[in-house]
Amino acid sequence: MNLLSVNIGKPRPNPWKGLRATGIDKRPVDGPVAVTAPGPKGTGAVGLAGDRVYDVQHHGGSDQAVYAYAREDLDRWERELGRPLANGVFGENLTTLGLDVNGALIGERWRIGPDVVLEVSCSRIPCGTFQGWLGREGWIKRFTQAAVPGAYLRVIAPGDIRAADPVEIVHRPDHDVTVALVFRAMTLEPDLLPRLLVADALPQEGRDLARRRTTG
Repeated sequence: MNLLSVNIGKPRPNPWKGLRATGIDKRPVDGPVAVTAPGPKGTGAVGLAGDRVYDVQHHGGSDQAVYAYAREDLDRWERELGRPLANGVFGENLTTLGLDVNGALIGERWRIGPDVVLEVSCSRIPCGTFQGWLGREGWIKRFTQAAVPGAYLRVIAPGDIRAADPVEIVHRPDHDVTVALVFRAMTLEPDLLPRLLVADALPQEGRDLARRRTTG
């Protein structure tokens, strides 16, 4: 398991959400990239130096510090879409190889390189910017149906990462709540929401939603 690439956003106009910019256009970079915890959502800060988000209401902050997507899933989308998909094109900071990103457990921890430790926090939810960026009508619906969303991670231990760094799973919690399960519960299968409450590392807003479903 390793990183194929570390990807940083190139700001570009965002006509799809009426915002001045988007950082979804991420490109692989050479050399080390510093990873630190960005702090609360609302500032645009993310975990990788040189990157940021512009939809500060919905993206960024400690629970969405880093976004990872598997190269194997990009390859499957290439075949379905009939076009090449470069590393970073889904807006992911980390393009991985050999790692089951969607099968990762909430609270699972990855060591990347010698120093950095990241913790799986939640799944990506597709938005209008993602659909507009790919230029495919109905993309949100198709991406949601596939339930291979990729994982957001929070920074537990800072440091530098670079392409080809090994990824090691150093902790797996004692529950069965995966990234894919969270995504399904948050989108097309809300009856699954009560199952999420055993995942202590799920962001508070997700836990609150699951709790309302359980008690309501």
